Amino acid sequence: MKRMLFTVVGAIGLLVGCIGDDTIVGGDNEEQGEAIEKVVGTEVINLGFSGPLSGAAAFYGQNAASGLTMAINEINEAGGFEVDGQMYSFNLVTLDDQYLPNETGANARRLVQEYDTPIVYVPHSGGIFATQVFNEQEDFIIGAYSSEPDITAQGNELTLRIPPTYDKYVGPFSKYQLERFGPKLSMLPTNTQYGLDWAEELTPVWEGLGGEVVYEGTVDYSKDTDFFTLVTNALRDDPDVMFVGGASEPTSQVMQQARELGFEGGFLVMDQAKLDEMELVLGDQADVIEGSVGVTPLSADVHDGNEAFVNDYFEEHDRNPGSEAGYHYLSVYMLAEAMKAAGTVDDTAGIRANLNEGLNNIPEDKLIYPLTEVSDDGGLGTELRMAVVEDGEIKVVEMNE
Repeated sequence: MKRMLFTVVGAIGLLVGCIGDDTIVGGDNEEQGEAIEKVVGTEVINLGFSGPLSGAAAFYGQNAASGLTMAINEINEAGGFEVDGQMYSFNLVTLDDQYLPNETGANARRLVQEYDTPIVYVPHSGGIFATQVFNEQEDFIIGAYSSEPDITAQGNELTLRIPPTYDKYVGPFSKYQLERFGPKLSMLPTNTQYGLDWAEELTPVWEGLGGEVVYEGTVDYSKDTDFFTLVTNALRDDPDVMFVGGASEPTSQVMQQARELGFEGGFLVMDQAKLDEMELVLGDQADVIEGSVGVTPLSADVHDGNEAFVNDYFEEHDRNPGSEAGYHYLSVYMLAEAMKAAGTVDDTAGIRANLNEGLNNIPEDKLIYPLTEVSDDGGLGTELRMAVVEDGEIKVVEMNE
């Protein structure tokens, strides 16, 4: 598929603005989103993003997009990158789908048809599945930010699943909470397909370890704003542990409501919600997350590969980066390196086939996570650890401990 590329020349540059619900991130208009650095004398490749930029999950979507923007700006500020003798730079076009899969599908088509995006990033499983129906036919890669295992089980040859799958967390999370708090589990995750799948995976593991599920419910974060009744029902049978999750901000509100209603047990937190983000949201009531187990926050696992990113992100945003920002940031560098290895910016199959080579060629100081491979089915592999909150401190624990 031949992509339309735009050349940035002198003062003409790349015209950027806001059109309806679009956010074309770049140029001089910063009314929505963050500005993208323009690179004189390069051909511009538009990268697409469809995610929740408004509503209850807006913070989550904005975090994901911020990682893309930061990586794009770094690459562009360095002069772009060369593929087959031509210099290229990136631009980012974002569309708000409000976490609705049907909107995601419409947005993805629009991004490809109007902006010639070789890749469209989608940070939720419902939108990813909706887009997988047609992305191979319409020739674009899905940058799938979801830990749902079924994403790579579809056999879609133009999908990159960016985070590790959640099924790898279920056993260690359950074992930790059972041993620390006890066997009675109350379930109150998000009502998205992702949340339902997580619950379905968790139930037999929890019961197999000797636990009991005493309540099964869900939260619709797109509609529910008062969690009193939902949480009251979830605590009816005096659980030892609550399974919660969704975007960080509303999940922290559910946890806070549970504490206010007298819950003193532990929280088993889905991987979408991040402990450090919830700590930030809760402010002086951050002790709410005491007794939680979840995925490791980037800010709690600083090393040579991510130290500069963590510091630069904090300087730019006045907060620590979450994994949404970190993984999306890393993926842009991987994409640029894959294009170099493939010798093309518009042959999506060729780019997808070279993503593993792209991963291997990421500069060491940009390797935010200890990634191991891009598997044949398109999933990123990584060394996994988990985080627990003990005595008011987020601690990193090896998964085999």
